[in-house]
Amino acid sequence: MPTWLALLLGLLLLAAGGEFLVRGTVGLARKLGISPLLAGLTIVGFGTSAPELVTSLRAALTGSPDIAVGNVIGSNIANILLILGASALVIAIPITRPAFRRDGLVLALSALAAVGAVLAGGVSRAIGVGLFAALVAYIVYAYFSEKNAASDSVTEQVDAAVAAPQNAFLLGGITLAGIGGVIFGARFLVEGAVELATQMGVSQAVIGLSVVAIGTSLPELVACLAAALKKEPDVALGNVVGSCIYNIFGILGLTAVVQPLGVPPEIAALDIWVLAVTTALLLVFLRTGLTIQRWEGGVLLLSYAAYLAYLVTPA
Repeated sequence: MPTWLALLLGLLLLAAGGEFLVRGTVGLARKLGISPLLAGLTIVGFGTSAPELVTSLRAALTGSPDIAVGNVIGSNIANILLILGASALVIAIPITRPAFRRDGLVLALSALAAVGAVLAGGVSRAIGVGLFAALVAYIVYAYFSEKNAASDSVTEQVDAAVAAPQNAFLLGGITLAGIGGVIFGARFLVEGAVELATQMGVSQAVIGLSVVAIGTSLPELVACLAAALKKEPDVALGNVVGSCIYNIFGILGLTAVVQPLGVPPEIAALDIWVLAVTTALLLVFLRTGLTIQRWEGGVLLLSYAAYLAYLVTPA
């Protein structure tokens, strides 16, 4: 299969699989009586991150750990600079002070955890367990802190964002189709990415940071732009911040538990610091007026364009 076709097929299957997975699992959660708040924090969070998770696992287990690590780091950079930047150009993105204190702190801690793992020389199983435990602690804390005040609004947001049929058998079929799409999409995307890196003469880490990271972030990009166009910027921000936290604590953690990961030298030298600076820049923009203004969105987008240009420029 031609490389471009494998990449395209992988991206399409990941996008469709992630969508089906979220709709099916949220519908089943409703059938089982799971609260919309818990479904939003866990099922929707894991479902929208499924493309990144399965892609990183596939890459790690098939001998391409550079793609696995690059995918996580690159996805977070793309989430903040590309997705939030594009969304902020559509509409200014606000955040409440309590949400900034809670989610901003956890976002900063996730970036620091990624830097710490890189400085440690890699993500061992022990570090992976620690990262995933931090995700569980965050979910529990967020659930209990929001339970009383936000359960009604979360119900409305989940219902509006995830329309699903009511038939249990159909929901099960949709869920299975989503799982299959994500698994096979990851296979084609990783194989195509490895081949593309070979053909272009660049490292797998660079392909993971760029092509794979953008590809697995496409569902979040579409969802956030749709939320911004519907004048629901808080949904866009929550999607990006939640995805970044899941990527570091959940995806990097789970992948390392299955297969310990080394860190490519180029990521340790540059990209992890780009992630740290990017996260700090986002927190500064949010702190000033508790809003990402349109001009700040432009700064984020231009920064991402400069970063990509540096990545693809021959040394």
